[in-house]
Amino acid sequence: MEGKMKVAVMNGIGKMGFIEREIPKVADNEVLVKLEYVGICGSDLHYYETGRIGDYIVKPPFVLGHEPGGTVVEIGKNVTNLNVGDKVALEPGKTCGHCEFCKTGQYNLCPDVVFFATPPVDGVFQEYVAHEADLCFKLPDNVSTLEGALIEPLAVGFHAANQGGAHAGQSAVIMGAGCIGLVTLLALKAMGLTEIYVVDIMPNRLEKAKELGAAAVINGKEKDVVKEVMELTGGTGCDLVFETTGAEIIAQQAVFISKKGASIVFIGYSNSGSVNLPLSLAMDKELTFKTVFRYRHIYPMAIQAVASGKVNLKGIITHVFDLDDVQNAMDSSIRNKTEIVKAVIKIEK
Repeated sequence: MEGKMKVAVMNGIGKMGFIEREIPKVADNEVLVKLEYVGICGSDLHYYETGRIGDYIVKPPFVLGHEPGGTVVEIGKNVTNLNVGDKVALEPGKTCGHCEFCKTGQYNLCPDVVFFATPPVDGVFQEYVAHEADLCFKLPDNVSTLEGALIEPLAVGFHAANQGGAHAGQSAVIMGAGCIGLVTLLALKAMGLTEIYVVDIMPNRLEKAKELGAAAVINGKEKDVVKEVMELTGGTGCDLVFETTGAEIIAQQAVFISKKGASIVFIGYSNSGSVNLPLSLAMDKELTFKTVFRYRHIYPMAIQAVASGKVNLKGIITHVFDLDDVQNAMDSSIRNKTEIVKAVIKIEK
């Protein structure tokens, strides 16, 4: 396809703008996707606010966005799994396929991954993208490209649940009711858990968690979280705890509210890069610590969960902004967290 496309770029900390680029050419194993929706992730906001995450430093102009859904408009000559007109969700990380981790199926740990919106790799706040066909997953007729854009965060939730060994009959606490906390809630519900409690300090996020099926919610600003969880669990604590905030005090609470023999899954990154934990108590309880880095082998399962109605993915969305309004979208997502839980950029007009 010939022509130009609009691209939203980060021109500096807190500064968005637009440029035109050529519509990408497809390689033999790629498809060209007309993007329709792209979610705004917490990492996008962090890059926008600070210009970096750890050793990944933004060099403007830089394109944010790694949660895309769209429609295939062109296919490479070697592509057999997709056709023009197919709706797709795009898995944003291209791995090498040859390293120890790729060969053992742990491809999310590939040291040479090329991932949308992870400097120096541009993201997809733009109208088109060429991407490997094997990383573009066809959506069923009853799954929209809006939902397709949110398969990426949902995959994180399912991977977290898998890391914790979640199964029906367990109790779970989710610390933090942002997007990742909510998709973890959705994943756990889809896997048969019903006794799921959610902790946050923002009333709107707790309301959203209740709306999506949390058995109970706890406002950590108003209540003693440890006491509340112990009362809810008859004094035993929970089988699973998912820590999504990265805050040290929350990570410490996770140890106190865990049942003996429980698992804690750490999903949120600490701003300082480290946290102090009550390790003696964790050892006395013989807790298992697990961590999450993105996901692997999740997209087909996540898409099926949405298609079957087990996951209400649209339910986490609170705001949709047009691409032309991307500056306001980013600013509002940072400044208006009391209202915005999950925002999405609408690319198509």
